[in-house]
Amino acid sequence: MTDPLSPTTPIPATLDLDLGRPQRCGFPEAVYGAGKTVAEVVAAATTLARAHGLVLVTRANDEALGALAQALPGGVVRPRSHTFCLGEPLPSYGPVAIVSAGTSDEGVAEEAEVTLRMRAVTVRRYADCGVAGLHRLLRHLPGIRECTCAVVVAGMDGALPSVVGGLLDIPVIACPTSVGYGVAAGGHAALNSMLSSCAAGVVVVNIDNGFGAGYAAATIARNCIAR
Repeated sequence: MTDPLSPTTPIPATLDLDLGRPQRCGFPEAVYGAGKTVAEVVAAATTLARAHGLVLVTRANDEALGALAQALPGGVVRPRSHTFCLGEPLPSYGPVAIVSAGTSDEGVAEEAEVTLRMRAVTVRRYADCGVAGLHRLLRHLPGIRECTCAVVVAGMDGALPSVVGGLLDIPVIACPTSVGYGVAAGGHAALNSMLSSCAAGVVVVNIDNGFGAGYAAATIARNCIAR
């Protein structure tokens, strides 16, 4: 069998990896697995492993996750968030809070967590804090206030980031999810609610974009003096 880390392993013609991204942006290119073949995902990941020793793959299907685990046995597969990572650094920044509304939002929240950890940020997770049971959020406020910023993940009516933003003096990154019935419209209701939030300091990423929320929060944390 061909060694997946061998420099002679062919790279599919569809791939043109950005190996200079750590010098520009402080973190290697992440591999977005959706829409790629298993061979393309594995080739991208193994090439990045050779170049940087750090690999983050998002939105990989089960077949690709299995192939990644075989090709890069030192990595970690997280099926719930469809992520794979290799070379997680020791935490040096943060902490950042991830506040999620319900269990159905946990896949997106986990994607944000993996992204933060891969950028050496300490994460504090606060799950099941949806506005239908507001007391669950209130008991966590002292811990969240100690964080440099918060990623708030919610579907349905997307109200949670407005509540968090109205109670804290840290940046809030709102991440809508596609969770919800009927008029939730695959996350569009939550997205519009978050975009029209009356709480100051709330910024919004795209639907189900845990990676984008985690990456932005990591950038804030890495540029903040410890609270």
